[in-house]
Amino acid sequence: MPPTDASAGPGLDPALGPGPALGTGPTSPEDSEDSEDTLALRLPDGFGALGDAAAPAGPGSAPAGELVGDVAAWGPAATPVGLFRLLPVCVERDLSLIHRWMSDPVVAAFWELAGPPVATANHLLSQLDGDGRSVPCLGLLDGTPMSYWELYRADLDPLAHHCPVRFQDTGIHLLIGAEGRGRGLGSVLIRAVSDLVLNRRPACSRVVAEPDLRNTPSVAAFLNAGFRFAAEVDLPDKRAALMLRDRSLRDVL
Repeated sequence: MPPTDASAGPGLDPALGPGPALGTGPTSPEDSEDSEDTLALRLPDGFGALGDAAAPAGPGSAPAGELVGDVAAWGPAATPVGLFRLLPVCVERDLSLIHRWMSDPVVAAFWELAGPPVATANHLLSQLDGDGRSVPCLGLLDGTPMSYWELYRADLDPLAHHCPVRFQDTGIHLLIGAEGRGRGLGSVLIRAVSDLVLNRRPACSRVVAEPDLRNTPSVAAFLNAGFRFAAEVDLPDKRAALMLRDRSLRDVL
């Protein structure tokens, strides 16, 4: 399970790769096995009664994106570097580009998806064919695709086995393609995407990320984007810095 890493600008590693999820910690040896997969976790019985009216009672019964929202309808965000928007992935249209980014050695070190296109396709399809708890997107800056993002329900992700999360917490993973690297875009875009999440998901009180603790440039990118360092977290593949952007603090950080 690749790490989340900040791909931002000069001196910053180029891929915020995927990682596990936040939650209440394993309660038995069986719960702590390494075979974690976001899309394999079952939604709790009665999940819809917790306040997510759109949530299904189990995986496979909701259209893609329903648990995160209709990202395609979120619209653009004005940033200091241009107009940015998220475009949900279409495998037929986007596989070649995303595979090229994943094959970049700098990105592959974090995402671990270098190899034949089928590896990238399977990664995308596992989300697109799921229940909508994780939505893969292209990031377009002034109409040009230059980054890849995954927005996911952290409370339904394996991260929830390793640290506390709140209902409706939303996580982000990202990579910036070679076309966008070296321009100091990371923090600007992280802030823009987390603002979109908070603006379009009113039930979400926090946006979360989990960069490798050793990757101080990544941590710095999140701090510069209005996140705060909450804790060190031991995940199956790394020791991570749990980064949070709180709705209540978004205007002061």
